[in-house]
Amino acid sequence: MFADLPRPTGPLPVLWDSTVTQRVGRMLDGEVRVAWFYGQPDTSTFRYRVANVVEAVNSDPDGVVGAGWFSDDDIPSVLPVVPQLDAIVLARHRYGGNVRRLAATAARAGVPLLFDTDDLVFDTAYAGLVMDSLGRDATVSLDWDVWFSYMGRLNATLGLCEGAFTTNQTLRAELGRHLPLDSVHVVPNVLNRVQQDYSRSLLEAKQSSGYRRSGPVTIGYFSGTPSHVRDFTVAAPALARLLDRDPDVAVRIAGFLDDVGPLEEFRDRIEFVPFMHYVELQHSIAEVEVNIAPLQHNAFNVCKSDLKFFEAAVVGTWTVASHTPSLDAAVTDGVTGRLARDHEWDGALAEAVDLARDTDRYAATMTAAAEHAHRTWAWDSVAASVRRALDAQLAKGSPTSPVASS
Repeated sequence: MFADLPRPTGPLPVLWDSTVTQRVGRMLDGEVRVAWFYGQPDTSTFRYRVANVVEAVNSDPDGVVGAGWFSDDDIPSVLPVVPQLDAIVLARHRYGGNVRRLAATAARAGVPLLFDTDDLVFDTAYAGLVMDSLGRDATVSLDWDVWFSYMGRLNATLGLCEGAFTTNQTLRAELGRHLPLDSVHVVPNVLNRVQQDYSRSLLEAKQSSGYRRSGPVTIGYFSGTPSHVRDFTVAAPALARLLDRDPDVAVRIAGFLDDVGPLEEFRDRIEFVPFMHYVELQHSIAEVEVNIAPLQHNAFNVCKSDLKFFEAAVVGTWTVASHTPSLDAAVTDGVTGRLARDHEWDGALAEAVDLARDTDRYAATMTAAAEHAHRTWAWDSVAASVRRALDAQLAKGSPTSPVASS
């Protein structure tokens, strides 16, 4: 494990500490004005699909877009300025009374609505698959009510929209079953400024120490949300076999996983850490030598983005991940990380442990991989994707859209 890495200083950032008035004012400063709406702010989808995007757009020195984010509760306060907007983005925002009012106001003003999603959760045809992926009991009627309600309301919101933003080409194709494909645009997940700056300091600390480590090689599983609990079973048998044959390997599990299955007999070598602030999470990832991102292979998971890889890469930590289209595109196999099919986890984990113990090779590998990640998923890079998407979408109704292309 890598030790003595810098801890966050000062209060941890809060993504929703501004007022509605402040956010409206910043948005209306733009030549092109776009409002992002999300049910209630949180540290998952809201962070990546709304807060990070708005921050990058508003900091773009080459852009003309003024952006603001708002919750469902903010909608009544924002309705008066809707006629001044050029577009509205509804990010995983469930249909309801406020959305209906917002859509009606936007329709009267000729303001287009755009949907945004980072998961395959907008089509009830996939409800059973989603429940299976999340390990829900299919005999519990209430679970069916919950997921059909959630996905059905998202589908109702999608039905109001004439375009969409999403994280990758796989989800783009799924959205293309509901919208014209040329109206669906990829706006990738990226870091935010604080997350990237702190990750840089962690990386530099590891570099300045020559990637000095001590103790057992630690493999980290950072589940993030309960939705990944079943995914752990993809790697768990291989991980148990590794622990059985190599006493100098340990495991760190962060998030919502307590049932470790075949690893139970090695529980004394597992460190459980609670769900934590996303900045503190970067520190926890930076301390381990190996990060794993196993996923079941199904239609729900193949739509997942690449964030579990780049969150680790930017702090100089090697990742072993399952194959998905996004991860296949993000990871140069064997160079910036390792991609493993279900039957390849034994070999991939053994290779990762060997790499971690070869300090010089690990340092050279991860320094190059981290620099690539800092460039590719830079906090401000998403602004260009948003400008291109808005330019393409608004041009459908306004050929003279002032959004800058790049």
